[in-house]
Amino acid sequence: MTKKSTPIIELQEEEEEEVIETSEETVTFKLSHFYSVLVVLAFAVGILVGYVAWGRGTTVTAAAPAAVAAQQPSGPVVEAPQPTQSPYTRYEIPTEGYPSLGPDDAEIVIVEFSDYQCPFCRRFHDETYQQLLDAYPGQIRFVYRNLPLTSIHPSAMPAAIASLCANDQNKYWEFHEKLFSSETLDEATYIQYATDLGLDVETFTACLTSGSHDEFIQQDMNFSLDLGVQSTPTFFVNGLAIVGAQPLVNFQQIIDKELAGEIP
Repeated sequence: MTKKSTPIIELQEEEEEEVIETSEETVTFKLSHFYSVLVVLAFAVGILVGYVAWGRGTTVTAAAPAAVAAQQPSGPVVEAPQPTQSPYTRYEIPTEGYPSLGPDDAEIVIVEFSDYQCPFCRRFHDETYQQLLDAYPGQIRFVYRNLPLTSIHPSAMPAAIASLCANDQNKYWEFHEKLFSSETLDEATYIQYATDLGLDVETFTACLTSGSHDEFIQQDMNFSLDLGVQSTPTFFVNGLAIVGAQPLVNFQQIIDKELAGEIP
């Protein structure tokens, strides 16, 4: 590469020298003017570049105050005081007209949204339900509302209807107990339970297919879903939500605070 590049450089220098020697005066005269023009142009370009640079600097500073602020020494961030919020949310849950057990003036009202075919609802009923009533005798009114998860529990809706047909004959809670203790949920089982409880079986059987309670159950379902209930069982203790088949101690934590007036 060195051997090839050297002749080219030399040739260019020789050509320039030959031009200068051939017309020395003319070239000298033009170069002096040319240099003068270059000085003027350089001065003008310098002013233009300075103006552009100054203008850009001004724009950046004005348009990005956050960037300037970021360059300032850091210090503690002081936030405006925020209002204290309770960790509890209390919901308005209607209870009038729904099957209930316990004093009407009880200090604690527990509403359960449940499904007779739900295994977790059965777990709560078997393990916690009676313990809860026994732990607070005379202080709890327990209200049952239907949320049959029909997409996964095909027997849940007929069972809910059967319970309300029993309620028509004032045997709701007895029938309720049988449903949660049953291994089979079908029409023959419901009729057998009605017979065992001394119900008017003909009236009860007609009720099962009459559709008289369908709208009532659907309203329960719509209310709970609009409220945001997504699973069974879901409970509201004086409007405070507890989700799932929780043990007794979890209910007691809420109830004891409620009785002590510690929850706003």
